[in-house]
Amino acid sequence: MKSFISIVVIYFLLLVASASFAQEASKDKVVITGVRFAYPLVEKWIQEYKAINPEANVYIEARTSTDPSAYDLLIEAYEPDKVVKETREYIYIGRYALLPVANAQSALAKIYQDKGLTTELFKQIYFNDIYADKKDAKKIEGNYTVYTRSQKAGAPITFAHYFGFEQANIKGKAIAGADEHLIKALLKDSTGVSYSVPGLLYDLKTRKQRDGLVVLSVDTDGNNRLNADEKFYSNLDEVILKLESASLKNIPTEYLHLSVSKNNSNPEALKFLQWVLENGQTHLHDYGFLNPEPKRVQEQKEQFKQLVLN
Repeated sequence: MKSFISIVVIYFLLLVASASFAQEASKDKVVITGVRFAYPLVEKWIQEYKAINPEANVYIEARTSTDPSAYDLLIEAYEPDKVVKETREYIYIGRYALLPVANAQSALAKIYQDKGLTTELFKQIYFNDIYADKKDAKKIEGNYTVYTRSQKAGAPITFAHYFGFEQANIKGKAIAGADEHLIKALLKDSTGVSYSVPGLLYDLKTRKQRDGLVVLSVDTDGNNRLNADEKFYSNLDEVILKLESASLKNIPTEYLHLSVSKNNSNPEALKFLQWVLENGQTHLHDYGFLNPEPKRVQEQKEQFKQLVLN
């Protein structure tokens, strides 16, 4: 009996020691999750960070229908509500744009690549607007099928809010999954039309539009017609240059942000976050993102200093 008790005690002690070791080891890990269209950018950050910090254990745990049960850093693409902001500190590290896109075989691609979408056409094509006067509706040339996200997400929220709607007002076929699944569905439907970030619409190596897709031109000055200088979508670098050089109408933009818990923040996560704040902008254009406003960058650095001190 005594030997049995001894075995149980030893087994219990081993379990405790194992659990303690696991908890201690987890302190060295930095788990990142959030909006999937930012993962290529985050992977680049991790690669660069590990080059100068070989012992760092930073990795992405992909978001599915929900976030992982435990994570250190959350990268997101829409403005959080006040309740969430009370528990997490936010660092705005870049911006993204949303462009209208169609299957290359669609009638909309053939027509509106040259004619361009006005504000009213955006509302008419993409949204269920119960307040719109049907008598003023314009004739849409060609059949089309709108594709949108089914889950709450940064891109549809930003797209809808820009035009005065909620995500639920976007009409069409709702696709489960991430933004890249929306593009896959669009490529399979010759009538398909949607919206997305440049990083998914362009080949990041060639900087050209992806095969099978056409980015639709937009009335960026609000005069209800398309001028020659409003056709700048053939090359990703030209798109980024245009978007950063002026405030353009009918192209929604929003900040991408990383957040960390205000309480009991993982020190390793704070180190990585500081590195991103100092170095991460170098890679934004490579992955189709826009630089943050310089004033905001300085504000973020001051904010981060306070976070570390607290």
